[in-house]
Amino acid sequence: MTSIEQIIESTEALILDKTGKSLSFIQKIVLSESISETKKTYAQIATENNYSETYIKQIVAPKLWQLLSEALGEKVNRTNCRAVLEQRLNTSSLQTTSKPAQMQRKIALESPEGQVPLSSTLYIERNLEQICYQEILQPRALIRIKAPRKMGKTSLMTRILAYGRLHNYHTVRLSLHRAETEVFTSLEKFLRWFCANVTHQLGLESKLEDYWDEEIGALMNCTIYFQGYLLQQISSSVILALDEVNKLFEYPKLARDFLALLRSWHEETRDISIWQKIRLVIVQSTDIYIALDINKSPFNIGLVIDLPPFTRFQVEDLAQRHGLQMTYSVLEQLIELTGGFPYLVRLALYQIVHGEILLENLLQNARNHTAIFSNHLQEQLSYLQQNTDLADAFQQVIMTTKPITLEQQIAFQLKSLGLVHLSGRQATVSCGLYREYFSAGV
Repeated sequence: MTSIEQIIESTEALILDKTGKSLSFIQKIVLSESISETKKTYAQIATENNYSETYIKQIVAPKLWQLLSEALGEKVNRTNCRAVLEQRLNTSSLQTTSKPAQMQRKIALESPEGQVPLSSTLYIERNLEQICYQEILQPRALIRIKAPRKMGKTSLMTRILAYGRLHNYHTVRLSLHRAETEVFTSLEKFLRWFCANVTHQLGLESKLEDYWDEEIGALMNCTIYFQGYLLQQISSSVILALDEVNKLFEYPKLARDFLALLRSWHEETRDISIWQKIRLVIVQSTDIYIALDINKSPFNIGLVIDLPPFTRFQVEDLAQRHGLQMTYSVLEQLIELTGGFPYLVRLALYQIVHGEILLENLLQNARNHTAIFSNHLQEQLSYLQQNTDLADAFQQVIMTTKPITLEQQIAFQLKSLGLVHLSGRQATVSCGLYREYFSAGV
């Protein structure tokens, strides 16, 4: 009888060859348990691997069986998967020849720019997703996602919203970077922009003029509009996701008022049932560096998700999904160069596959101005050149191998760019790429 390991290995090779897609860690677990003699239930798989049963049953498993069906050209499900896969293996159609080159197969590439699509097999789960999925179903849910730019915050937020839609939640997604500068010139303008956008995304008719009374103030108007109109019109809960909330920190007075409003809404969920319809997701690139009353801040409550860089295992997993096999030494060099930052890792792997070059060659040339990281490095440099205080502080950081203390706001802003790691206010350079590039006096 064919071993489970043989079936998994051969199935992976077929899928990668046919579709350009790789199995994720949890997909391999589901497949392995589905073809074993002691077939485990989705509930058992979820419990043993720290996932929710709903996620396994409604997302992971259906995608897996669809992927196998497309690759094999016939219907594959949990019941017949072992028989179908063993038959294919025995007829040698799953056999692949070993290729000495680093890149064994062509895959369907995705640009590393922007959020990772929901359908992507290149999205790396960090086990934080399951925590978020369980939290967002709670009546008083408030999730705060923090991480530097291009660390995967928006990709995670998008998956939380998709999970909510599976449970028939309404979803509203607002990026504050998309608001015109004029919107931030007064609290009145900002809150009317905010209400108008939420109304539109809920598919409701705007009734701002019916509920807006200049005599009672913008904060109260916004609250009445939500409580008296928007929440009354929807039958199920709504996930309100606010991306790039750190944009508000540029307008301290506006930020204090709006953030206090969000906190007050969260407090209302204790006593007023209609407010329990709102689930909040707040996404930010930096820690808060403006003074807030602790009793009026949403930044000291709720579930905090601080996205970390990829681990060695996760980088290796992503490389394999690109059809690449790396030696331990090369993998360590890639991690040292990129610091495990998701965007930098994906950019490197994309170039290796797209350009059909060896990783060793990429590592040797990655730091010069014409290399694949050039555009990103120039973008970081341009930002520093426009903010001399940040540039001066970062030069201090890269000139030493020891942690140094920075002024809080500057430390947080450098962290938001992904240029430094922070332990308290002690800063160190986040990756080898930044140290070498910015040490060169560019």
